[in-house]
This record gives sequence, C-alpha cells and structure tokens, in this order.
Amino acid sequence: MSGLAAPIAARAAGDVMIEAYGVSKVFGSLRALDSVSLSARRGTVLGLLGHNGAGKTTLVNVLAAALPPSSGRAAVAGFDVTRDPREVRKRIGLTGQFASVDPQLSGRDNLVLLARLLGADRRSARARADELLELFGLQAFAARRPGTYSGGLRRRLDLAASLVGHPAVIFLDEPTTGLDPSSRIGLWEIVEDLVAGGTTVLLTTQYLDEADRLADSITVLSAGAVIASGTAAELKAQVGKRTVTVTPAPAAGPAVACAALRHAGLEPVPDRENGTVVVAIEASKDVAEVIRALDRAGVEATELSFREPSLDDVYLALAGRSAGAAS
Repeated sequence: MSGLAAPIAARAAGDVMIEAYGVSKVFGSLRALDSVSLSARRGTVLGLLGHNGAGKTTLVNVLAAALPPSSGRAAVAGFDVTRDPREVRKRIGLTGQFASVDPQLSGRDNLVLLARLLGADRRSARARADELLELFGLQAFAARRPGTYSGGLRRRLDLAASLVGHPAVIFLDEPTTGLDPSSRIGLWEIVEDLVAGGTTVLLTTQYLDEADRLADSITVLSAGAVIASGTAAELKAQVGKRTVTVTPAPAAGPAVACAALRHAGLEPVPDRENGTVVVAIEASKDVAEVIRALDRAGVEATELSFREPSLDDVYLALAGRSAGAAS
C-alpha cells in the first residue's frame, strides 16, 4: 500500500514494544508522574489502572511523544520518545476517551482522508478505508456522518481511524467509557483480534472487568506513582484470600456452623444479616476441609460457594493502602 507504513518488527531487544524507566512529569508544583517504570512485549496488552487524576492519560501522552517527560526515559517500538518523536508517532495509533473523527465527513471519508494525510494515493486510501470498514462492521454506516452513529459505532470508527497507518502499538485511553455492555464486549473482541495479529496495546481503564479480560499484565497508578504491577492472578494473590461462603440449614444456623469450623482450625466470620458464614482459605483444595468439618459436626449446608478474589478487591485494597500512606 503506497505511502502507508506496513507493520514493523520491534527494534528493542526481546520484542519490548513499550518501555518506561523512572519517568516523571511535573507541571509547576504538581508532580503528575513520579518515577514510573513499566514495559510491554509485542502482541500483549498492558493494562493501566487508576482513578481519575492518577496519571494515566499523562503517561499515555508521554509514551505517544505528545508530551516530553521531565525526567526518566521512555521508548516505543525501540525509538526514544524524546530523541525520535517523529519515528514514535509513525508507529503508534491513539484512541482517546472521546471520538476524534471529523463530524462533518462520512465514516468512509474520514478514513480516506486520514490515509491520504499519511501519504497514500487515492486508490490505496479507498482500499484501506474499505478494509477497515469491513473489519469493524461499519460498511452499512460508511456513508453516514459520525454524528448519526450510536456510541458503540463511534468508538469503532475512532478505533478504525487509529489503525489506518498499520500501527505496531496502539494506545487505548479509556476506550469504552460511556458504552453499553454489548458495545463494550464488541470492542473487547476487536482488541483481542488485533493483539492476536501481533499488535501491542496499552489500555487505560477504570473498568476492572475490562482489565481482567484483556490485560496480560497490569500496572496500577495512584497519585502518579506505580503502587502495584503484575498479572491479574499475581495481583489477586497479593491482596485477597479465596473465600468459601456457607449457608447452613435452619436447624443448625450460623453459630453452630462457626463452632464446627473453628474446631477444625479454620477462622469463620458469621454474616448474621444473610444467615451465612464466610471462611478464608489458602487454596481451592481447602474447600474439601470446610465440607469435612461441617460433616463431622453433623451440620448440613443448603448452599456452599467458592469465590476467588477479584480485581475489584485488589483495587480497593491498593487504593486504601495508598490513601493510608499519603495521610
């Protein structure tokens, strides 16, 4: 395709496509980023979690060579964001929280215009636009202006626009904000397909289920600093224990169930409002010990459920720790 860069191989050793080392950004007296370090390999999703004002968008702007770091070093696709900003921009796509397409042009014309601006001739630009319209299921809406699209369609068009130049790395800054559940799932599936094809994605989000599904690794920011990083499973293991919730039969009740579980060396916590007992365990195999303890005491359970810690638990715990450290 004339004028449009084809997908590239990473120059960085080991196919590291996104890397930051000790990156800080200061605006006057405000330290928006504080010695942030992270990395992501080709064909993976790096999830960036944090509340509003945590520094997520500032970090994306630094990595996209739109904002110079005050200190530290960052590189994308092997190019330093400070020394080679133009090379970085050639290799990235950026989708922000709000649609960035021209509302006065049709969906197809938006994509054709972007391809032309990237140097493609008319035929190549139209071909790329049609390819992306098909990929994102937008053919039926191609002649319409984005102002007539639903929220989900606008986000799809915005993501298609970010892919016109075959970027090796895509920054998705809270891409599903405001979307209904069906549209969010549709966008997740598109991201998964892109990653399966070798694209690297940095995803900022406040939706923990989104990070749990899409991210190969997660970095949690608070007040501009990294407070935790790892896979979803690693973060869950750091913060929360697995739990078993027992609903004893009315003949026994929570008090009797608690006594039986304590006798077995467990530490049950009664939930009198719901008539249940919650037991923290180390591993899923320990569910059997809960069942044996109840059976030995002749306590019948009408319901027993096992729960893994969620990213919600992780985030709430980390946010609490961060707030405590700052006070």
